[in-house]
Amino acid sequence: MKHEPFEALHDTARRDFASDNYAGMHPRVVEALAAANGGHQGAYGADDYTQRLQEVVRGHFGDDAIAYPVFNGTGANVLALQSMLPRWGAVIAATTAHIHVDEGGAPERTGGLKLLTVETEDGKLTPELIDREAWGFGDEHRAQAGVVSITQSSELGTLYTPDEIAAIAEHSHRLGLKVHLDGARLSNAAAALEVPLRAITTDAGVDAISLGGTKNGAMLAEAVVALTPEACAGLGFSRKFLMQLTSKMRFVSAQLLALYDGELWRENATQANAAARRLRAGIEAEQARGALGEVAFTQPTQVNAVFATLPADVANRLRESYRFYDWDEARGEVRWMCSFDTRDEDVDAFVAALVAASRRGGETGSA
Repeated sequence: MKHEPFEALHDTARRDFASDNYAGMHPRVVEALAAANGGHQGAYGADDYTQRLQEVVRGHFGDDAIAYPVFNGTGANVLALQSMLPRWGAVIAATTAHIHVDEGGAPERTGGLKLLTVETEDGKLTPELIDREAWGFGDEHRAQAGVVSITQSSELGTLYTPDEIAAIAEHSHRLGLKVHLDGARLSNAAAALEVPLRAITTDAGVDAISLGGTKNGAMLAEAVVALTPEACAGLGFSRKFLMQLTSKMRFVSAQLLALYDGELWRENATQANAAARRLRAGIEAEQARGALGEVAFTQPTQVNAVFATLPADVANRLRESYRFYDWDEARGEVRWMCSFDTRDEDVDAFVAALVAASRRGGETGSA
């Protein structure tokens, strides 16, 4: 039976600055999915693509690394953390951590673990901040800290240096704590720091990572990577009962291969990071000529996110043209996120729209 061509239901030329999750797939990921689609392959990871992924992961992270492909980032985080803790265990994390504020309580509800959060202005933990919750060991009345979880790059778009991660890992291990790294944007971090992936993971003493793919050009592809396998008990079993075991796993693995079996992960991340730098530079140039006096940056722009405050009326007018997220609505803070497919002309058009939205506010105020 002949079928009509499937047509897009949306404007494929539109670009927004809300999230890198808004972007589509990189063409190479589409090619990888098509290549993996022919014939039959073993299910649940018994396929050539998942086996090749193990080789690629070992090449990036060391001979002990084992990858467990999953559907999404929340699933990866819950799976990793649950495997690293006993039933009475707890995770020390920043209050801004994705596992704390953006996963619907999944680590606690589904993972059955306790989060011990620490206030931090830049989204980063330090050994001193970890010590605020690393106490009460042996006290049966207190959830027992067993893991420190950091995010690289952080939810505020800030970066840990390799030395900072190593200091956290050394301190945590000295306390008997394991180290998990949420690497949803690990590629952006490594690209910005101009280091290999292992420099901010394996070589720095991290025990397990949630390796991102979706935000960097994949459709739906993440993985838990056990760097210290003995620190992550039963991942192969818990992945199933946490509903993250893919039957047709070759299609998840193929996406990750498209990114990591080569340099596409770095190329995509470099482009997204560069777009954010261009966005900030464009706004700063307009500020220098007096066009955007009410816009103020709240974090350094180190990867692919720009954080700023601006008047609510300006933000609302800008939303007539572009979608983006409020970050802290109470103080007028927003996040503008760039993606692997954000072009120079997209950035320039956004800056022009921001200037126009600000100018319209000034005209209204003077009327």
